[in-house]
Amino acid sequence: MTTRDVMLWVLAALAPGLLLAVHFYGAGYLVNLLGAMALALAVEAAALRLQGRPVQRALRDGSALVTAALLVLALPPHTPWYVTGIAVSAALGLGKHLYGGLGNNPFNPAIVGYAVVLLSFPAALAEWPAGIDGLSGATALTTFKYREGLTVADVWRPEFGFGTLGGHPAEWLNLAFLAGGLLLATRRLLAWRIPVALLATLGALALLGYDQGSSSSLGSPLFHWFSGATMLGAWFFATDPVTHPASARGQILFGCLIGAITFAIRGFGSYPDGLAFAILLANGCSAWLDRPRPARSPTP
Repeated sequence: MTTRDVMLWVLAALAPGLLLAVHFYGAGYLVNLLGAMALALAVEAAALRLQGRPVQRALRDGSALVTAALLVLALPPHTPWYVTGIAVSAALGLGKHLYGGLGNNPFNPAIVGYAVVLLSFPAALAEWPAGIDGLSGATALTTFKYREGLTVADVWRPEFGFGTLGGHPAEWLNLAFLAGGLLLATRRLLAWRIPVALLATLGALALLGYDQGSSSSLGSPLFHWFSGATMLGAWFFATDPVTHPASARGQILFGCLIGAITFAIRGFGSYPDGLAFAILLANGCSAWLDRPRPARSPTP
């Protein structure tokens, strides 16, 4: 497949999550998406022109559109336009073209853009509007992080049904992104070992720290899998083929590293979620994780 074909498949795999987001939060998501895509194409064209590279051919590969779509789905629907604009500009300018463009970037561009606005505008990214359940607008991870002695049952009420965690339908969105990721995996368009290793590590560590849901619990595996943007990060951000290891062994270690860092930040760090930082740190380790194991010296 060409790069354009792959990007079209990625956009198709993101479609179920986008449609659910529009259903739960309104058509403003589509407005955000169209605006972010238009800006992404403009930034991409400007960067290519400054480098003296052909513009039209590069714009048709669809990579800028995928970056914009990932950022819009990772940001709250009411994010101010200038925050989204900074995220898109940082993703393509700093995360992609600063290193020479598509195929040369060591870090996932969308994650770079998200990290920039997360550190610069934490309040804008802290709350989501209430979903169909009408509960608190704070994300599940934020509510859980600052629950002040409440038990897991006080924060997560599974008897309310699937889709009511943390005041917005995070589970349904995560389920949609999981389905989209599995679609790409069946088409062999992503390295499936990475999300499997990531989710397995995150779930195993969560199980160790769960302690049946007391006030000191670090959350169950289901909580960590289906809250925040876990599935979006695992199946779409972490699997950027340019920024992850090429070997099967390296991909497994890469996924395990992201899962471990994510759990450490969620459980013990100062941020409610650490998936973006975990992916960036793992991106920096990709070359090292791809190194072949040293051969053993023959026994004399």
